Amino acid sequence: MRLLVLVFFLLLALSTCESSTVQEMCKSIAAGHPSVSYSYCIKTFKADSASATADARGLAAIAARIAEAAANATSARIASLSASEKDARRRERLGVCAEVYSDAVDQLGEAAEDITLGGDKATQDAVTQLSAALDAPGTCEDAFGEADDASPLAPEDAHFSKLATIALAVAASLSPPSSTPTNRA
Repeated sequence: MRLLVLVFFLLLALSTCESSTVQEMCKSIAAGHPSVSYSYCIKTFKADSASATADARGLAAIAARIAEAAANATSARIASLSASEKDARRRERLGVCAEVYSDAVDQLGEAAEDITLGGDKATQDAVTQLSAALDAPGTCEDAFGEADDASPLAPEDAHFSKLATIALAVAASLSPPSSTPTNRA
């Protein structure tokens, strides 16, 4: 019985310790990115139970996969809208969105793989992929905005933007600070 109680408290301590990784990461993200609240970040990670015991690298991979799932869902919504759209110009704008979200799905998948590989080069590659994926919602919104047309994807674009921001922020936290030479006179 004592062993069972000891194991329970040990698991509780480990769970609390690891979940503090999520909490600390979300505090940092919310402080640096006003569009992402602490509670939104926590809610995002709670969507994957592995977050509770993940280290920062694990959280980065999880965040990339969550963003990838959102990009896939947005791609499906775009396909549905395109199929029923009668206006050729709106279909063209939806086509721009389809292209950038398809690219984002690929970029997020590659980023998650790079994060899992580890190492400075792979992590930097992941940050580059995540940065590129983060452009998708803005490009999609711009396609409609330039035509003075209300985007039917504004909610999806806003949601994806937050998820991609979280993934990028966590992955960027894994990178060693870049050392830039100073100019000495």
